[in-house]
Amino acid sequence: MFLSWSLCWEEFKIMTFLSVSVQQVAFSASLLDESDGDIGPFNTQVTLVFKHVLTNIGNVYNSGTGIFTAPVRGVYHFEWHLYGYGNTRAGAVLFRNGEHIFIAYEHPTSGYVSASNGASLLLEAGDQVSVRLCAGARIHDNKTHVITFSGHLIFTM
Repeated sequence: MFLSWSLCWEEFKIMTFLSVSVQQVAFSASLLDESDGDIGPFNTQVTLVFKHVLTNIGNVYNSGTGIFTAPVRGVYHFEWHLYGYGNTRAGAVLFRNGEHIFIAYEHPTSGYVSASNGASLLLEAGDQVSVRLCAGARIHDNKTHVITFSGHLIFTM
């Protein structure tokens, strides 16, 4: 009896540790590290890789691929912000597992423009979320980090 209680206690401690550690999920990143530049336009949608990672609690955002991977089932909130200029549209789409969720889009006739959007999504563990530049769109980032992608876990389910 003692051995089985001891094993249950150890399993409980491990599960408690895992549930506490995965409930802390948040990331925030901007597109370019330390330079100025345009991204796009391209003929097809392109996954944006946000390289300047400010926060990555839980190591959930991959700055090599631009993909967030949910560590646990829960509701997550995401925001993305764009900046563009000239007579070229600025637009990017939030994707979950390859599915178009929402778009942030603006088409200026001249000058500068910004576009933003956000979404709260129920994700399963392993689901992937990314932002893709719209085909034909161009965005501009600089040292002030105006193009960003952020997300965090609101609660587990």
